[in-house]
Amino acid sequence: MTNYQDVLRFLYQEVRQLDDKNWDEWLKFYDDDCVYWMPGWDDEDELTKDPQTEISLIYYPNKGGLEDRVFRIKTDRSSASMPETRTCHYINNVEILEETETQVKVRFNWHTLSFRYQNTDTYFGFSFYTLNKTDGSFLISNKKVIIKNDYIRQILDIYHI
Repeated sequence: MTNYQDVLRFLYQEVRQLDDKNWDEWLKFYDDDCVYWMPGWDDEDELTKDPQTEISLIYYPNKGGLEDRVFRIKTDRSSASMPETRTCHYINNVEILEETETQVKVRFNWHTLSFRYQNTDTYFGFSFYTLNKTDGSFLISNKKVIIKNDYIRQILDIYHI
């Protein structure tokens, strides 16, 4: 049985890497075959269900997509990353939804404050993670992020959520 405190520690460490802009360390939290997905909202105010055929706000089918995004952030090859955004992530209401011998599925609420262009934006929602159990820790094999904001005035990126 997984220790709840170990799950919290893992989640807190992951978002700390984003806030500290430790991109290479942040990537170490992800399994090579991970799926990273933020579905969009359709015209009927329903979440899209298929990232292959419907709009997604962010979708990477494996870690290679995350590595490419981090490369562009680190090399200033994206206008979405310049000037650098300052963020502060908050996580709460962490629940273990399901556990097997090899995986733990969790859900939690999140809130991110982001400062850029002399403005502070707030993003909020909840996430579902599937964590693969490893020697003494976890790796994220699936990350589904639901953003609840109605209005987003700039491009969302991995560090906002």
